[in-house]
Amino acid sequence: MRIVIDLSPRDLAYFRDCLRRVRERVERADERPVIDGAERLVGQALASEPPDFVRTRVEQLYQLAAMLRDEDWRLEGEDRARVLNALAYFVDPDDLIPDRVPGIGYLDDAIMVELVVQELRHEIQAYRDFCAYRDSLPEEAKGQALVARRDSLQTRMRRRRRRERRIRAERGARGSRGSRRVFGLW
Repeated sequence: MRIVIDLSPRDLAYFRDCLRRVRERVERADERPVIDGAERLVGQALASEPPDFVRTRVEQLYQLAAMLRDEDWRLEGEDRARVLNALAYFVDPDDLIPDRVPGIGYLDDAIMVELVVQELRHEIQAYRDFCAYRDSLPEEAKGQALVARRDSLQTRMRRRRRRERRIRAERGARGSRGSRRVFGLW
């Protein structure tokens, strides 16, 4: 069975507002509890044996947490804040649907993961490319090659994000709607 959820501009505004509220709290907080909390949520969600739709999306939070924990990746500044803000939503106790509701408690989390993964796709792709490159190198060859590759991938990630923001702004100014809508959570 296939279920399609169409999110209206009002629905997206709700999720943006949730992220904004969480972001304001995170700016004043230590990031370690956010990362640990997001990983804990994944464990709890998977232990509840959620539907596949929820499971596959919630599992993606592990990669976001790994991006922040990875000392070789060294995500910093606005890039780090974007990922941290996304993870913070998942440790927020004020969910749309309480996580303890059997069967659907993680549905809002899965929807937010889907939105966040789309929003952070350039960061996620750059990190995947980095990990694949790192895994392909023999241990003795890592050092400077890894630093150069990381810097190159993070530059690519930022360039793609800027280009997407520019396209989003142009579409918004023209009021055009294409078959594939580019939206932004931030």
